[in-house]
Amino acid sequence: MGDVSGDVFKALADPTRRAILDELTDRDGQTLFELCARLATKHGLGSSRQAVSQHVGVLTSAGLVSTRREGRYTFHHLDPAPLRELTRRWTGPHPEEDR
Repeated sequence: MGDVSGDVFKALADPTRRAILDELTDRDGQTLFELCARLATKHGLGSSRQAVSQHVGVLTSAGLVSTRREGRYTFHHLDPAPLRELTRRWTGPHPEEDR
């Protein structure tokens, strides 16, 4: 799991990527255009479409975002499974609690 968790932490390290995840949490299944518009209006981020696309690529590589293509549109979806795996790693039962 070392590489996967490293990718997730790298993805979460950037505030723009966290804002993208917030937006997908708020409204899943957005296009890149929609993400750019919401980042600009709600978060005051003036990132170019290319920059947002690169951020989405990092999130996708970390397994936090999946895409679905319909015609000429690509829809982005939040996948919280890697986050659940990390939290399970550190919040599971601890032997010290059984004493």
